[in-house]
Amino acid sequence: QVQLVESGGGLVQAGGSLRLSCAASGRTFSLNDMGWFRQAPGKEREFLGRISRSGGSSYYADSVKGRFTISRDNAKNTVYLQMNSLKPEDTAVYYCAATHIPWVLELNRYDYWGQGTQVSVSS
Repeated sequence: QVQLVESGGGLVQAGGSLRLSCAASGRTFSLNDMGWFRQAPGKEREFLGRISRSGGSSYYADSVKGRFTISRDNAKNTVYLQMNSLKPEDTAVYYCAATHIPWVLELNRYDYWGQGTQVSVSS
């Protein structure tokens, strides 16, 4: 089994930045893609981006491309989501997820999920 724990959420003003972390534990050696998602009140969970096992490949949703960056430190079993130029519409609970297979964009193909961390952006 794999456990994921997100941290780093909080309240920030529009235009500001936050960095979220996702620490993985357990059988992490078998993990491949790591992804970030978010869910705003009353909305479906939204894919934001993913990063490959090596960290050499990443992919972002259009809604965050150019503002958000995913990175990965395998020595620390940690994935990061750097969020810049935040907007009020970025307010949501942010989740990291992990899967055993590469190039996964679909929510239902991720096997493990963190508990989420709240990000609130004020105008």
